[in-house]
Amino acid sequence: MKALQLLNYGQALVVEEAAKPVPTADEVLVEVSAVSVNPFDYKLAGGVYEQYIPLSLPATLGGDVSGVVVEVGQDAKGFEVGQEVYGLANAAGGQGSFAEFVSVNAEKLSAKPSSIDFSIAAALPLAAVSAYQALADHINLQPGQKILIHGGSGGIGSLAIQIAKDLGAYIATTVSSDNIDYVKSLGADEVIDYKTQDFTQIVKDYDAVFDNVGGETNQKSYLVLKQGGKLVSMVDGPDEGLVTKYSVEYTQQSTVVNQERLSKITELVDAGKLKINIDKSFKFDEAAQAFEYATNGHPRGKVVIQVK
Repeated sequence: MKALQLLNYGQALVVEEAAKPVPTADEVLVEVSAVSVNPFDYKLAGGVYEQYIPLSLPATLGGDVSGVVVEVGQDAKGFEVGQEVYGLANAAGGQGSFAEFVSVNAEKLSAKPSSIDFSIAAALPLAAVSAYQALADHINLQPGQKILIHGGSGGIGSLAIQIAKDLGAYIATTVSSDNIDYVKSLGADEVIDYKTQDFTQIVKDYDAVFDNVGGETNQKSYLVLKQGGKLVSMVDGPDEGLVTKYSVEYTQQSTVVNQERLSKITELVDAGKLKINIDKSFKFDEAAQAFEYATNGHPRGKVVIQVK
């Protein structure tokens, strides 16, 4: 089969011939229809996680995947050949989804939402579950509460706005001026241009902050929370001094994609409450260009690769 592989850290990915995976007892073999690129993928390829997640090179990267089941392991219950599915492959293990076939742990796979095509489904798993886990599980966002979502036009942020809206929250978000109308269309109640405005002068006494940016933005976010407020970051760990000073709850999130959360995403999508923007779509023979664009192009939403 063909696979988009990393031969050396920091170098461009290339399409190579690779062995077709054989599913273990708890895996499902999927013929890949589409995949999408996440920041985790290009950070992994760049060697950012080399110390913690050493890859055996050459490695096939890629987490997000949609496709059709072609083989089911004996312990992978609830799946059948021919079923349309989506989920998260093991990019960290070097046996990822950027290929014509991929084996996926059954617990990280679910039936594809019936209302969308494979391309849109491939863009959802990691970003949508990240947003849902942060808002529903870590923050437990309630109707009428106020949340500030940083990076509202990105893959995770744009989904978080819609999930927060469905949960009945009041939503402020930080974006560039080019994306103001876009995030308003998603349901943001208040939009802050981070290039020209200081969000700490606008947002006060909020119940929660969901940080997809990190750095100085993260540090300043403590200032806008009420006592006992919750700060969840996809990027940075807590500053214990600031956690104590401002009496907030802090979570550095490691996203866990599982069937239960994917099923929640499916419900929201099929109910018309959750949509994702595809910034750009590439053919599989353009996969290296897609990876480069996702890494450096500042896409609005997600970058998708059509494998089949």
